[in-house]
This record gives sequence, C-alpha cells and structure tokens, in this order.
Amino acid sequence: MWILSVAQLITWGSIFYGFALFMAPLEKALDMTRAQSSLGFSLMLLTEGLLAFFIGRWIDKGHERLIMTAGSLLVGLLLLAHSLIHTMAQFYVIWTMLGVAMACTLYPPAFAVLTRRFPDHFRRAIITLSFLGGLASTVFIPLVAWTIEALDWRQTMWMIAALHFFVCAPIHFYLLRGAKSIFLKQNKDNDPTHFHDTESAQLSVWQFMRNPVFWQLSCFVVLMMAATSALPAHMVSLLRESGMHEAWAIAIPASIGLLQVVGRLGLYMLEHKIDVHTSNRWVTVLIPLGLFALILGHGEVFGCLVFVAFYGLGNGMLTIVKGTVMAEYVSKSHMGSLNGILGVPMAIARASAPLLMGLLWSPSEGYSYGLWLLLIVSTCGVVALWSGQKNAQKI
Repeated sequence: MWILSVAQLITWGSIFYGFALFMAPLEKALDMTRAQSSLGFSLMLLTEGLLAFFIGRWIDKGHERLIMTAGSLLVGLLLLAHSLIHTMAQFYVIWTMLGVAMACTLYPPAFAVLTRRFPDHFRRAIITLSFLGGLASTVFIPLVAWTIEALDWRQTMWMIAALHFFVCAPIHFYLLRGAKSIFLKQNKDNDPTHFHDTESAQLSVWQFMRNPVFWQLSCFVVLMMAATSALPAHMVSLLRESGMHEAWAIAIPASIGLLQVVGRLGLYMLEHKIDVHTSNRWVTVLIPLGLFALILGHGEVFGCLVFVAFYGLGNGMLTIVKGTVMAEYVSKSHMGSLNGILGVPMAIARASAPLLMGLLWSPSEGYSYGLWLLLIVSTCGVVALWSGQKNAQKI
C-alpha cells in the first residue's frame, strides 16, 4: 500500500496540482487567455467524470492491473506529446485525453482496488494509501516550479513523463498482479451479491440505486465535493483580504497538505478505538465548523487560522469518508461502479464551485456571500450523511 501511494503522490502532484504552474508558460507559448487555459483543466475533469462509472465497472470485474498500468503509460505518452504542442487545439486534445488517464489512476480506482483486496480492512488500507497523496501539493508545487524555472516547461514535461513511465507504471504492473484470481475467488466464496454475467451485474447496480441510502450518500459526496473545491483557488486572495501578512497568506494554504496528512494519521491511529460510524459523522462536521469560524471572525487572522486548521484536518479525513461510504453502507462488491455513477456530478461540482465563488465576490462584501453559501451547502452535506447512516442501520 505504501508503494502504491507513491504512484498517487506523483499522479496528483504532477497533473492535478502541476497544472496551475504550467498555466502561465502555456498561455505565453500558445497565446491563450486565462479562461482559455482554464478550459483545458475543466475538460480533463469532465472527461474523468464521464468515464468514472465505466472504469469503476472494469475495476469491479478484476481488471485493475491493466487499467491502472495503462493509465500511467497513457499519462507518460500524453506528457511527451504535450511537450511538442504548438496550437490551442492540440492543448485541448491533450488535456481531454489526460482526463481518460486520470480516471484510470487517481483515488477512485485505487480505493475500489483496496476495497476488493482488503474487504475486512479496506478503510484502514485506504487511509494508509492516502497518506502520501495528501502531500502531493506540498511536494510537487515547489518541485515543478523549480524545474520550470531551471529548465523549461517542455523539458519539465519530459521529467514528469519519465516518472510515470519508470515509477508509476511499474508499481501498478507489479503490485496489482493476481487481480483476476482475487475476483474469481470473491465470486465463488465470499461475495454472493456479485453476479457472474454482465447483465446481472448491471441489474444489481440499478437495484442498489433504488435504495434511498444511495441517494442520500450521493448528496453528501457531491455537496461536500462542491464545498471543499470552491476555496483552494481563492484561498490566498481571501487571506490577503483579511489583512494577513503576505508570507502567512502563502504559507497557510501550503500547510493544508500537511494538515490533511495529520488528520488521516489521527484517523488511522484511532481506527480501532472509535466506532467507524461515529467517526464518519463527526469528521464531516469540521468543514462547516471551519467555515463558521471564518465568517464569525469577520476575516480576522485568528478566525482564518481556526478555519484553515479545521478545513485542513477535516478535508484530509473527509477524503476517506467520501471514498468509503458506498462500501460501508451500500455495497462493497460494487463500490467502483457506485462511486463511478457519481463521476459526472462530482466533476461538475468540482469545476463549477470555484467559478461560483468568484462570481459571488464583490469589492464591498468580499467573499462573504460565497462563504455563507458554502456553509449552507456543507451543512446540507452533513445532514445527508447522517440521514443515510440512520436509514442504513434500519435495513
């Protein structure tokens, strides 16, 4: 699991967080506006969301080795091609295709793999996997920035491509062998709910979708995705407007990655000491509490510090909760498919939330309206989870 998390660190850091550093040189090289360059990232998110269900289905059928290895190789090939582009159309094609690769390599397929391989301890396995992933921004933002400055953005693409070719792909190819035999064994011995033919498997997924618990948990996942995706792009501006010193306005957002890891470490250490359902309930409360502290503090430094602490710790643990609730309350054997169904709404929430936050900003009120909206959205997400838990216990 620790080795598998290295691949997550590289993939999240080099593509998801690295994009922000490539924007400026790409805009200069291809004569793009900020809106035009941002569209490439949105196309990646949308493509990832559209493919999430199908990738999840293939993972559920035991094809994880092929999917995740091919995904890493595809990232490497696309980055090599990216280093040669000279037109905006080529840029959009590359980032759309990177969405395909991301759907094969990020947390959703990895979480589904661990749930299948460790059915009795999948939550602990997922927490372990996410430790290094939580440091992706902390490691790769300075690394990519330094490499672009020292070399060039095109040569930086070569370096990142090499990481995917020679680190990520071998990790997936070596660690995920034997996937098909695990799938067949689960069907035969341990997983009577997993049907053997494609048509029955499809029917079982739709059957789970008729369960009200699925929809309540879906609301929780999508609403919390929106609430936690809205702020990162605006965090520095928000802290600057609070009157915080420039050094702190940069350092505090950078510390969120470390706080996420601290939160996951705490969750790992308390895994066998606190009831998992109780843990799920109260972890999610940290996000609205942090937002409330920020609003109540009227942008003062103390309120910002409380917010960042709650947000960092809460978001780190929230990743685990969002990634495991379908397995815990609906179905372990169909986790990949059920999470995949949420791919498109999650992609839309993740892509639109920062834009909405910007639209709600005003010179006189700052981010006040946006923060109140995020507080309402995150509170509704918490209520949806609590309701889903309650109904799941009745079934």
